Amino acid sequence: MNDTPPPWAQTLQRMMDWRLGVVPVPVGVVLALALAYFVTSGKVDTGLPMMIGVTVLLSFLCAAIGQAIPGLRMVGGAVIVATFLPSALVYYHLLPEPLVSAVSVFTKSSDYLFLYIAAVIVGSVFAMDRSVLIRGFVKIFAPLAAGTVAAVIVGTAVGAALGLGVEHALFYVVLPVMAGGVGDGAVPLSLGYAGVLHQGFGGQFALILPAVMIGSFFAILLAGGLNLLGKRRPGLSGGGRLQPGEQGDEFLRRDEPPPHLDVLSIATGAFTAVTLYLLGKMAYQAWKLPAPVVMLVLAVAMKLGWAVTRRLELGADAVFQMFAKVGTYPLLFMVGVAWTPWESLLSALAPANLATIAATVLTLVGVGFWVGRAVKLHPIEAAIVNATHAGQGGTGGVAILTAAERMELMPFAQIAIRIGGAIVVTLALLAFARLG
Repeated sequence: MNDTPPPWAQTLQRMMDWRLGVVPVPVGVVLALALAYFVTSGKVDTGLPMMIGVTVLLSFLCAAIGQAIPGLRMVGGAVIVATFLPSALVYYHLLPEPLVSAVSVFTKSSDYLFLYIAAVIVGSVFAMDRSVLIRGFVKIFAPLAAGTVAAVIVGTAVGAALGLGVEHALFYVVLPVMAGGVGDGAVPLSLGYAGVLHQGFGGQFALILPAVMIGSFFAILLAGGLNLLGKRRPGLSGGGRLQPGEQGDEFLRRDEPPPHLDVLSIATGAFTAVTLYLLGKMAYQAWKLPAPVVMLVLAVAMKLGWAVTRRLELGADAVFQMFAKVGTYPLLFMVGVAWTPWESLLSALAPANLATIAATVLTLVGVGFWVGRAVKLHPIEAAIVNATHAGQGGTGGVAILTAAERMELMPFAQIAIRIGGAIVVTLALLAFARLG
């Protein structure tokens, strides 16, 4: 029996190997036609199959556009376009309203962001060497603290020199950049400022939000640049490892066939991540503790307490790899549609604001690089973790680490985003209350 496909079938198979991200091009064409039918008939729903089809196809299309732009692709162009192009398309009414409405509802109701972060945190923590893990958490505070203090000083000085005034530059530009994003940063800052000034929340929020978003944009650019630097100067980079390990590689060797990895092991890793996510959510609802930080603490406790078997390590790592490689761009697309107002980005394009934000982020990252090197961390990795301190919360951290191709740093990024942001917000409100 001849099993050789006929010529037409060989052509079809070659076409099926053409991919847009994870989407075979012929499948993508068929999917696009199906989505066009649902849009024109007004039957776009928020069910999981529909949202997978919409977000995967459109997000990888945006990423492909970013990858095709010369120069930009070298510094995270795929991430930048996948995040900000959807926002512009919504603002200029170039995305069909049924798609925008369905994606927005799904994004705000599905908790996909936190499930994504749980998978990345649990997988990356479980895959790390125990001794290196604890030393890394201790050491990362030095570049993070030094970078934050230096960024406050330099950013405020630049803003004041450009005519923004010391107080405005500090409280409305520099500190919001490092406050931990929108929900954990811009919102509490706006509420606190409004209370001190006896003004409405909306006016304060409109002043603060642009700095958060533009700061995250600059951090993505710098992360992409650091990734490029690491490829050209390997001696400065750990390839995703925060510090040199004393007992071999800091992470699992993914270039070797993993022993005993099967579907049940992967499901076990996924179920463990979901369990830790629910415990983090419970801690937030009961005590208002940041859910990602609680997840991180529990994952580290399991790792240090010898509760993570080799099979669980491999399963959780496989889940992490799947979310990092397949789930990132759909997440960024959803964030661009639902949570990234294009008009806020446009309002922050005044040269003085841009220069102040750029100086803040550049100082934060640059000091992280040099202090990280001084405390025996890989300087590029230390700088990238500092860059996440300027990210737009959890989504900004995902975008920054994706641009840097170092999603393994997510546990340390959560320290920078959540704990670093909480400290900045607390000190900012105390200082603002005294001045007010």
